[in-house]
Amino acid sequence: MNWKKTIGILGGVAIIVFVVFKLKTNKETTQQKVYQFDKGQAVNVQADTLEFENVSTDLSFSGTFEPYKETKISAEIQGKINDILVDVGSPVYKGQSLVQLDNSLLKLQLQSIEVQIEGLESDVARYKILANADAVQGIQLEKSLLGLKSAKVQVATLREQINKTTIKAPFNGVVTAKLSEEGAFAALGIPLLQITDIAHLKFTVNVPETDLRKFQLLQLYTINSDAYSEISFKGKAILIGSKSNIGSSFPIQFEVLNTKDLKVKSGMFGTVSSNALEGEKAPQEKGIIIPASAIVGTDNQRQVYLIKNGKAVLQNISISKQIRNEAVVSSGLNANDVIVTKGFINLFDGANVSIKN
Repeated sequence: MNWKKTIGILGGVAIIVFVVFKLKTNKETTQQKVYQFDKGQAVNVQADTLEFENVSTDLSFSGTFEPYKETKISAEIQGKINDILVDVGSPVYKGQSLVQLDNSLLKLQLQSIEVQIEGLESDVARYKILANADAVQGIQLEKSLLGLKSAKVQVATLREQINKTTIKAPFNGVVTAKLSEEGAFAALGIPLLQITDIAHLKFTVNVPETDLRKFQLLQLYTINSDAYSEISFKGKAILIGSKSNIGSSFPIQFEVLNTKDLKVKSGMFGTVSSNALEGEKAPQEKGIIIPASAIVGTDNQRQVYLIKNGKAVLQNISISKQIRNEAVVSSGLNANDVIVTKGFINLFDGANVSIKN
């Protein structure tokens, strides 16, 4: 019995030893297959030698075209709509008739008052003769004169109301919305049409506080439309915001004269140059420009890899601005410095490097 028990124990121990041996062997095999980077091995990188370049201070900002004037037209008096004389897309000019309300009742009232005026004028003429002959009291003549004046005021009021039944365009523009139809009832303050002036446009951009000083009121700037790259406008700065928006930038607005065929529409996008149009070119300054992709580190501390004596050395830098995919360095780098531009995998401070451009 003891013999069988001993054999069982030895067999279990043998199995455990075999499993441990197998696991160890598998681990060693796996480690051999995993790539182990040799920190002493040179890292292949691409590099660039820095030099001073011309840096333009001219910047571009994106914005949106808006109508210079836009209004929703409503009736000043209520009444049934007899006719709408325009449709969406119709060009209109200032003073053009747009909507005709029913004024037949007002015209009848006007005729009634005009008949009364004829009678009152006859009474006045008769009372004047009688008053001169002392045949009637002068007060009767005064009452007739007051009645005549009151009737004339009513005539003027009715004529003004009749004029208001014809709704006219307040300025030149285009009908951009038709909000009612013939046969509907026009109530006070209820919009009937929307008129938009796109012969003149407003172009609005939002500018960071650091670039706000690049713009001045009443100066002219170049504005381009994204949809029509061949078209450029002269835009006059008419507003510089005094309060920032949610994004901590300030609105700047320009007045723009549209093309004769009104190509640029409200809501289209465009860009404005920060350089004023006074026959001058954008001023140039010297600086070191590096690819934005060469910058490592964080937003609080930007860094690049310098190459010194065949080694990569981290260098702290500061940038003054970023233009598209390039950055202008304000401190930390000098002309003739060599920086790594590509090949950052396995690169670390103090690594051996091999330049392969």
